Amino acid sequence: MNFETIIGLEVHAQLLTKSKMFCRCSADYASAPPNTHVCPVCLGMPGVLPTINQQAVEYTIMTALALSCTVPDYTKFDRKNYPYPDLMKGYQISQSDAPFGHRGWLTIETNGEKKRIGIANVHLEEDVAKLIHRISPDGESYSLVDVNRSGVPLMEIVGEPDLRSPEEARQYLMKLRSILRYLGVSTANMEEGSFRCDANISIRPENSSAPLAKVEVKNMNSFKAVYRALEYEAKRQRRIALEGKKLSQETRGWVEEKGITVAQRSKEYAHDYRYFPEPDLPPLVLNREWVKEIGSKLPELPEARRDRFVAEYNLPPYDANLLTSSKAMADYFEACLKTGVPHSLSSAKRAKMVSNWLSGEFSRLLNATNTEIDNSKVSPEQLCLLLDLVHKASISGTSAKLMFKEMFNSGKLADDIIAQQGLSQISDTGVIEREVMAAIRNNAQAVTDYKAGKRQSLKFLVGQVMRATRGRANPRLVNELLEEKLEEG
Repeated sequence: MNFETIIGLEVHAQLLTKSKMFCRCSADYASAPPNTHVCPVCLGMPGVLPTINQQAVEYTIMTALALSCTVPDYTKFDRKNYPYPDLMKGYQISQSDAPFGHRGWLTIETNGEKKRIGIANVHLEEDVAKLIHRISPDGESYSLVDVNRSGVPLMEIVGEPDLRSPEEARQYLMKLRSILRYLGVSTANMEEGSFRCDANISIRPENSSAPLAKVEVKNMNSFKAVYRALEYEAKRQRRIALEGKKLSQETRGWVEEKGITVAQRSKEYAHDYRYFPEPDLPPLVLNREWVKEIGSKLPELPEARRDRFVAEYNLPPYDANLLTSSKAMADYFEACLKTGVPHSLSSAKRAKMVSNWLSGEFSRLLNATNTEIDNSKVSPEQLCLLLDLVHKASISGTSAKLMFKEMFNSGKLADDIIAQQGLSQISDTGVIEREVMAAIRNNAQAVTDYKAGKRQSLKFLVGQVMRATRGRANPRLVNELLEEKLEEG
């Protein structure tokens, strides 16, 4: 029997506001000592009254518009009641039936095919406190509560169950994170907890409209973890179904070290949160002119920017997609092009040259050092001056990579590194000819192979010359002189 995988994602994103959702405490709590960004409101003291953070509302509406949601004329906050120790008041101020946005969508692309994924709603709530679990020296387990996070504005984006594979889920999350970063409403960093995902996954028999039991998967803190957890869970559910056993509707947690999901609690019956309108906050009537004004602030979003890069700079769609997946990378790319360097290249060739470096050597070093490009020591102007040296054959490609690594680590200029390390390209025919003759003398077998018709041996000899000159020899001259000397011999 064949089964189809059904996945829906619920994403929580912390908003980049200066203060919390319903009080004036600072929302910048990440490096603060525990329980220092607190007040009677976020501590849940009796008799306190919340006030709405307007910036958080604006960010939520902006996100809803970017996701093609309908923004209603009327919205309200609700009390969501549940007795967890990380909830200071015993309830969470959230939204139930009147969110800031509903019936939206975003487009993902897998295997060259585009697919529209529905957005059920975008709503706003407050984050909860953080529980820190410990074990005492005598083996007793206990928990500590840090209230700093409690009350931070938290936007929830509820996706429709339109995803059909772990890869589609990963593409959805990456696209959503990119949109939030373009909007500037959230850092959307999964590792730091500002972008959190819960997944609902089930399977249904082929040609059936009724999925089997739905499982919620939690504790995934990276795109890789989401992919692996959903892949594992889809296989687990299929195995149980094929064995003729009944699947349980439950919440399961992902255990990264073991690569498995484990049961946490049953969800056979829907939890009754006893939602009712928040009595301490008035309903909100959204002025249409204000909503329109928020819409006018929307930046060029990733998909539109990608299409423009293809049309305006003649970039291949693959290059444009890589560059625009990150707003910082796309901004850096366009800043490079504004320098007009290298001067003698057409705009299309310049764009392709910059793109190759950004997606190649630059990205390799950024990933290796876990650095964001907007925090790099290499400015767009400095990168373009290096590319100009490569284009004019003042340095070889090999030397350029060595120089760029030094620039990346130290922030030094290309010209200074050339002067200090003597990395300028050697184009002196006499110097190169000496190294060519040495390579021929020291590699008799390669010479014999070349004369027997094995052209691959020429590349080996070129490599020997480049090694001897520390990558500084002009590759074109090396090839020409080697062929000339080999034919003479």
